[in-house]
Amino acid sequence: MQKELTCEQVGAIITFYMEGKLSDTLQKAVKHHLEICPECRAKFDELQSMLKRFRQNKCANTLDDEAQKQFKKKQYAEFRANLSAYIDNELDDKENMRIKKITISNPMARKDLEEMYAFKKLLHNSFDKTRSDLKYDFSKNVLNQMHSHPANFTTSFKKLAIAYLIMLSVIIASALYLWLLYL
Repeated sequence: MQKELTCEQVGAIITFYMEGKLSDTLQKAVKHHLEICPECRAKFDELQSMLKRFRQNKCANTLDDEAQKQFKKKQYAEFRANLSAYIDNELDDKENMRIKKITISNPMARKDLEEMYAFKKLLHNSFDKTRSDLKYDFSKNVLNQMHSHPANFTTSFKKLAIAYLIMLSVIIASALYLWLLYL
């Protein structure tokens, strides 16, 4: 029996489903999930209507050029303000849909989003590489130090012990001297 998709999985591939870019098996699995999950179905319907309105607005093109530029600037500014929260999945569903809509309609926003995802992936890969390198190097360095300098530890300990004995001898001698003086 085939394993059913989760809401998170469907959310990740819903745009590919709408474009018909999934395999037949995945296409059927998403369709089945949308039939049984009202939340995902509502998101899917909202996304479809949003795309339909976008296509209608693009075809109608009722705004003059200056009004379109101002609208896109405002939209792009809103997009930039919420981009980090969107990438970190910190926005609610309504805000997520708004950012997706801006991304679909604004090529600059789409480019920024792609660059941000690429940057996030680069940082993640760099962090993983650095973390594994440090773990290896640190343990290797500690072992090398232990094996190459055992005499240094012994020498340092001997010097410290001798200094402690000298100080103790001076204190005892001083105490004896003072005791003999007062007798």
